[in-house]
Parts: sequence; C-alpha cells; structure tokens
Amino acid sequence: MKLPAGLPLHVLREYAVLADGERAALVGPRGEVAWLCAPQWHDDPVFGSLIGGHGTYAVTPLDGRYVWGGYYEPGSLVWRGRWTADDRVMECRQALAFPGDKDHLVLLHRLEALHGDAHFAAILSLAAGFGADPMVDVHRSGDVWTARAGQHLARWTGAGEAHWVTSENRLELAIELREGETHDLVLEIGRDRLPDRPPAPDPTWSATLASWSDAVPSFDQTIAPTDAKQSYAVLRGLTSATGGMVAAATMSLPEHGGRSRNYDYRYAWIRDQCYAGQAVAACGAHPLLGSAVTFVSGALLEHGNDLRPAYTVDGGLVPDERQLDLPGYPGGKDVVGNWVNQQFQLDTLGESLLLFAAAERHGMLDLDGWRAVETCIDVMRKRWKKPDAGIWELEDRRWAHSRLICAAGLRAIAAVAPTAQAAEWAGFADTIVADATSDCLHPTGRWQQSPQDERVDASLLLAAVRGAVPPEDPRSIATLEAVRQELADEGYLYRFRHDERPLAQAEGVFLLCGFHMALAAHQQGHRAEALRWFERGRAACTTPGLFTEEFDVRQRQLRGNLPQAFVHAGMLEASARLADGPATHLHT
Repeated sequence: MKLPAGLPLHVLREYAVLADGERAALVGPRGEVAWLCAPQWHDDPVFGSLIGGHGTYAVTPLDGRYVWGGYYEPGSLVWRGRWTADDRVMECRQALAFPGDKDHLVLLHRLEALHGDAHFAAILSLAAGFGADPMVDVHRSGDVWTARAGQHLARWTGAGEAHWVTSENRLELAIELREGETHDLVLEIGRDRLPDRPPAPDPTWSATLASWSDAVPSFDQTIAPTDAKQSYAVLRGLTSATGGMVAAATMSLPEHGGRSRNYDYRYAWIRDQCYAGQAVAACGAHPLLGSAVTFVSGALLEHGNDLRPAYTVDGGLVPDERQLDLPGYPGGKDVVGNWVNQQFQLDTLGESLLLFAAAERHGMLDLDGWRAVETCIDVMRKRWKKPDAGIWELEDRRWAHSRLICAAGLRAIAAVAPTAQAAEWAGFADTIVADATSDCLHPTGRWQQSPQDERVDASLLLAAVRGAVPPEDPRSIATLEAVRQELADEGYLYRFRHDERPLAQAEGVFLLCGFHMALAAHQQGHRAEALRWFERGRAACTTPGLFTEEFDVRQRQLRGNLPQAFVHAGMLEASARLADGPATHLHT
C-alpha cells in the first residue's frame, strides 16, 4: 500500500481549525495538520508546512479519487472531515482535547468507515524550532510510539502497526477499516515531560464534547444563531486560561495576493480583546466577557503608562519582528514577532473603557476592574494629545478615530460609574470631541482621518456606533454617507483609499469594517441596508465557516491570518444588535 510522500498547500478557504485555548491546528482537506505551535500560541511550530516549514502529521484517505467535505459539530471546534469516493464514505472526527493544558496538548482523531470499507494512511514527523529539530529517539512499546523533537516529547497512541522510515524521518501507518468500524489515534506533545499514562480516547472525547457544550451558549436571540455560536466557539478556542485571546492562530499569511504584507498574529491585542468582550456583552453575561476584562485590566494595572498594544497570552512582551529563512505561504514571506511592541495606540484606552462599561452593565466589573478604569483614564489624560499609531498601526499621528474612541469610552464608563467622577469623565469626553472637531472635521461636515489627511476612514463609523457623538449628529450622518460612497465595492467595505488606484488593487476588503457598517446603518434605522452588509460579510468565510482579516473581491479569495478573532467578534455583535430595534443605543 503506497503512502503519499507529501501533501500540497491549499487556498485558505479549505482549512479547518482545531483549538483548545492554548494553541490551534490548521487541518487541510486531505486531513493534514499544516500548522500547529507547541506548547502554546507564541511557541515555534512542530508542524509548519503552511509556511514552508517542516513537520508532518496527516491522517488521509488512500483512495486515489475522492472529494472532500466536512463540518463543525454545532457550537464547537470539533471537526468532522469527510471524504466521498466512488462507492465509499469515510470520516475523521478531529479535535484538540478541550479545554487545553498549556504544557500538554492532546490531538484526537477518530476514523470511521461510514459506507463501504475505508483505507487511510497516517504519517507523523515532528520538527520543532521551525524545522531545525527533527524527530529523534523514536521507540515503540506495544500500541504506543514515543519520540523527541528538540525540547518536545511526543507520544502517539493507537499506532502500534506503524513503521519507522529512516530515509523520511517519519512514522507511517496504514489503517484498513470495514464498514462501521472506527479507529482512534491520540497524539500528545509536551515540553520536557508527559503524563505517566496516555489518555484513553473515549473519556477524553466525552470530556471534550461536554466542555464545548458547557462553554458555548445558544444565542437564540440573535439573527444568525448557528453562526453566532460558531463565532463564539472560535473566540473561546482562541482564548487562553489566562484570559488572553490571540488575534489569530497563524503567522505570515499574506494579506494581499502577490504582496509581502505579512504579520505574526499569535498574540493578544488589547483592542481585539475589547472587541470580543463587547461583542459577547451584546449577547449576555457570558464567560468570555469576564476573560476579556481579566486580561485587559491586568495589563493596565501592571503596565499603566507603558501599556503596549499587544502581549503574549501569558502577559509577556511580544518579541521583535524578524524574518525566517523559509519559503513562506505562496505570495508571502515568513515573519515571526511583531513590530507592534514598539507602538502606542491611543484607541486601546477608549476600547478598554467601553469594555469595562459593558462588563459593569452585566455586574461583572470588580474592584480591580474599577482600579483599571482609573488607571486607564489617568494614562489617557497624559497621552491623548500626543500622536499614536492608530487602529491601523500606521505612522504616528493625531488620528481622529483614536481620540473619538477615547471620548466614547469616557461617556460609556461615566454612564455606569457610581462615583462623583462620572461628570468629570463626561466633561473630559466633551473636551476630546471638541479637539477632534477643531482639526479633523472635513469641509463637507464628515470626520477625516487626521489633521494632515482629509481621507475618510471606515473606522470613523465607530464614533457614532460607540457613542462619542449621537447618531443623529450631522457629523455622524455625513461620515456614514461618505464611507458608503467612497469605500464600498460590491457590498463590501475597504478601510480607506491608499492612493489613486482602484480600491481592490491596494488591498482586500476588511471584513470587520463591513460588520461595523452594518451596525452603523442599523443605528440610523436603515434595517434593510444593515442586513445586506451583514449577510455579505457573513458569506465571506471559509468552507468550514471561518473568517480571515481580508477578502479579495476580484478573486473571491480570503487573505491574511486565520481565523481572525476580531472579524468573528464583529459578526457576533452584529448578529445580536441587528436583532434589536434601531433605537437601541449601541454604547449603553
């Protein structure tokens, strides 16, 4: 029985994601794990073929002719990959044991022959340190193989019939199943140590399914309950036990076909965490709201005036950006670390206050949370007049969006504050809005990006959506109309115009902006328009239902890292807000 020598890359829409809160695996349509960092998000991959690295783990059909499909079990990141051959149907249920242990990952596979017999190949070859440390010390004891790759120990259970191929530095296993039969494979990876015994498949599956069921609410009150549950599951899968949520599971996936705009998103951005928390708050007092408050308040209390835009999920500093000597995903290059660690982003302070206000409305802001509120406002007073990198992480300027979101956050927290400081905070918001009006109001009456740049920006929709100014304010109405006229294309929305080129030549549409446009249109009472924006964005997903950051309208391709947390947050919030009447104030 011939085993495949290698598996090709695919467009992003064909990958599913398994996640347990501490790391994620990208699974391709042939059953290959193309990406998995271990033991945590920001650690090096042990399977890195997605970006041209080494390391392989694939459980794939041996039939030469089949088509791929699959689906997530509702409200979870348990993936059922399915392959249909001429007269056979095979399935593989896959998951990372949930919730995850930060030091020890467990990757589950359950193969099944649904109709007719099934023939699978399983291939395992760890390569730690971006491929620098191959698998060594490979041993078998009964049904279990053990090996080492760098500091990682691996244990593969259910693979007793595998054989070691020295020339390929990998284990190979052929699995034949009769109709109705199943076979379990369990892969464990830990740093320096593993538990004394491998986990038994049945109880591990049962615990994982029960944990997902407990973790994800129904969201029946939203306009898209199934997709809302799935987005919440994605956000939960990207959130560590520390409360930190990574922006995405991957790194170095290009944001524009044929360009080299690549970033490492395996870190927790304060802004993204706030977006997720506010989206969850729109649906109810669910645990991810508390996770966001814990992480953001902890960062503010620890770092204060030195607050960075992003941290590792365990609160460490994001490493400096550097390029790897790897081929990269086609159209891009491999970059690890992120230059965001050198930036200050003023709007994160406003977003933090919006998050804290949302938590207080649900009775979820404790004493440390209120201490973080005061710290946040103290930092804001010191820094609001200074240039910052802004929401899009560009050069330092006095961005209108940054200031207006600070005003929105101040108004929101003042509205729920039990102290006499509330009036002072509301007055501070008035001062900031007046300042932005003095130098960022376009002659046409809309907001503009910065004092030096008259362009409109989709982020400026949030001034009204979050409550810096009322939705009926002429500045809000003029900005909505300008964004609609200048940045929309085929029902999608771009961030801003880079230059005189057509919008699509500069970058893909930003899916988050489309969901924000849905919120803005809904706030203005344009329900039909809001639903069109919502549905257009909701459809721009992978086959398994995941979102990337950008969407290439012309090629109908997804661009950027996967899955992008803030897009799932935008979808979740819009699904909840659009279920309410337009009179609902989104910032209260």
